[in-house]
Amino acid sequence: MAKVDKDEEREERIKMEIVVDAYDRHERAIGWYTYLEDTIRFPFEARCIEEREVSPLEEGETVQVVEMSSVEASESEMFVTIEWMDRELGVPLAQLEPIDADPDTEQAVADWHYWDGRGYMF
Repeated sequence: MAKVDKDEEREERIKMEIVVDAYDRHERAIGWYTYLEDTIRFPFEARCIEEREVSPLEEGETVQVVEMSSVEASESEMFVTIEWMDRELGVPLAQLEPIDADPDTEQAVADWHYWDGRGYMF
């Protein structure tokens, strides 16, 4: 069951701007990757909102998000590269919430959180 209530306006934006003309899993992943890479203004500060098995971040920890991770890293979910403990590391975008980011960045991250929260898959 989806953790997030359906938002028709967001559904329409995702359908018409992000996954438009995407007919398979790979094309949907590329659509998301391109949308996020083109829309998010890097770098931005973010807070970890949930711990994930694939990430060392703890809830409440703040990090600097510097770029999208590679396309290959984002084939199953969207990953971003952060500065963490004097190195760069890829973590799931779903576990991060922007802090004082510009409106486009906040919307793009919220769009991904929505997609993830609804349980949608590529």
